[in-house]
Amino acid sequence: MTEPFTAIAALPDHVGQRVTLKGWLYNKRGSKSLYFLVLRDGTGLVQCVVNEDKVDAASFETASESTQESALEVIGTVHADERQVGGVEVQVESVSLIAQAEPYPITPKEHGVEFLMDRRHLWLRSRRQWAIMRVRNRIIMSMHGYFQENGFIQMDAPILTGNAVEGTSTLFELDYFDEPAYLTQSGQLHGEAMAMAHGKIYTFGPTFRAEKSKTRRHLTEFWMIEPEMAFYDLDMDMEVAEELIVRIVSDVLRDCRDELAVLERDLTPLEAVQGPFPRVSYDDAVALLRSDKTKQLLDEERRGLEQEQAALDTERADNRARYGQAKKGEKRRIDTREIEINQRLDAIEEALRNIPQWAASAANFEWGSDFGGSDETVLTKHFDRPIIVHRFPAVIKAFYMKRDPEDDRLALGMDVLAPEGYGEVVGGGERATDLAFLQRQVEAHGLPEEVFDWYFDLRRFGSVPHSGFGIGLERTVAWVCGLHHLREAIPFPRLIGRLHP
Repeated sequence: MTEPFTAIAALPDHVGQRVTLKGWLYNKRGSKSLYFLVLRDGTGLVQCVVNEDKVDAASFETASESTQESALEVIGTVHADERQVGGVEVQVESVSLIAQAEPYPITPKEHGVEFLMDRRHLWLRSRRQWAIMRVRNRIIMSMHGYFQENGFIQMDAPILTGNAVEGTSTLFELDYFDEPAYLTQSGQLHGEAMAMAHGKIYTFGPTFRAEKSKTRRHLTEFWMIEPEMAFYDLDMDMEVAEELIVRIVSDVLRDCRDELAVLERDLTPLEAVQGPFPRVSYDDAVALLRSDKTKQLLDEERRGLEQEQAALDTERADNRARYGQAKKGEKRRIDTREIEINQRLDAIEEALRNIPQWAASAANFEWGSDFGGSDETVLTKHFDRPIIVHRFPAVIKAFYMKRDPEDDRLALGMDVLAPEGYGEVVGGGERATDLAFLQRQVEAHGLPEEVFDWYFDLRRFGSVPHSGFGIGLERTVAWVCGLHHLREAIPFPRLIGRLHP
C-alpha cells in the first residue's frame, strides 16, 4: 500500500524529493517574510522553512496564524542539513490547515508535576514523553523477541481472580455476580498451570496492587511480564532473567539512541549491563550493608555531591550576573541552563538528605528483614551492573516459594536489582512442589484453601521442579530511561488520588 504522505522518520531517505507531510505544529519562530515551522507526526520532528516569496499567500497566512498543536499538511522538498533534527529540513511549497488548535496549555516554561499530570493526555505529545514511550515500546518488543526466540509461547492469565498471589492486604476487591473477586496481583499461579501444559510460557498483562504508597517506585496499576518454566531450578531461573535484561538493554542502546539523547540519558551505566551479573546471597548482602566498605562509599558520594553542588551554585550566579547584558539568544540558553541546574540541585539536595538515612539503615539492618528501597540502592552502589540477590529468609517471601534444602530458613527466591538507585526490577524463584507443604503454607498465611484447589492439582498430577519470575515493565522503563518517578513510564499512570485522565 502506498502511503498518501511521508513519515518524518523516513525523510532522510527522500533527500531531493518532493513530499507531503501531515502532522502537528510543535514550535514556530520567524519574522514578516520567513517562518520556521517545526512539525511533528509521532515518528519525529522536522523543520519546515516557509519563505513568503516561494509559497502562495494562503500558505503564508496559514504559517503565520497557525498555533501550537494545530494540525497541518505541508508539501515541500527535502534538503539535507546536519544542523537540524534528523539531519534534514523541508523547503515548503504549500501549507494547508487541517485543524486550528486553541491556545495550548503546556508551554516551554517549567510546569509543576500536578499541572502536567492533570494534562497527561496532552503532556504525552512533548518530546521527552514521546521519547520515553518509544523506549517503552522497544523494551516490550525486546521482551517478546527474547521469549519467542527461546522456545516460550505467550499465554494470557486472567485479570479477575478468586485468590491472592502476593498477600491479601494489597488486593482490589469487587463483586463478581455476588461472589468476591479480585484484580490480579500477578499471573504467576495461572502461569504455572500453563507451563505444565507447554513447558515454557510467559504472560504479559496489567497487574494491580492496592498498596497505599506514594513513593516514586509504586503504581497501583502496572504491567508485568512473567515467564514460567517447567524443569527449571533457581540457577536456571537466574540465568534467564540475566539474559533477558542484557537483551533489553542491548536492543535499546542499538535502536533508541535518538530517544536516549532526548532524555539526556548517561549511556555509561547501560553499556556496562553485560553478563554475568554478580550473584549475591542474602547473607552476603546483609554483611555488605553492615560493612565499613559501605560507610566509606557513602562518605565519598556525599563529598562528591557537595563539590558538585558548590560548582553549580557558582555557575548559576555567574549566569545571572551576565543575564542583563546578554543578547536574546544567549538569554534563552541561560534560561534553559537555569532549569537544568535547578533540577540537578534539587536531585543533589534530595541525595544529601537521603545519604545519612541510607547509612543508618545499612549499618543497623537486621537479618530476616526485607530490603527497602534505600538498602537496594546502597547494595547496587558496590557494583557496575545489575546484581542478583538470592536465597532470602522464607518469612519475607511468598507462600509458594520452595525452601532451600540446605537451610530451611531460606526460600529459593531471587531478585534482580538495577543500579543507579532503581532497585528491584525482577522478582522470582523456584516454586514449591510438595503438596502437603503448600497446603500448610496456605493455612499459615490465612488464605482460603478451597480457592487453591485447582493450584494444588498441579502438584497432584505430575508435579515437577519449575521456576519463574516477574519483571515490571514500568520499573524497567524508568531505569533504562533514567526517570525519577514511575509515573512517566506508563501512558496514563494510576496512583493514589490519580484516576484521571
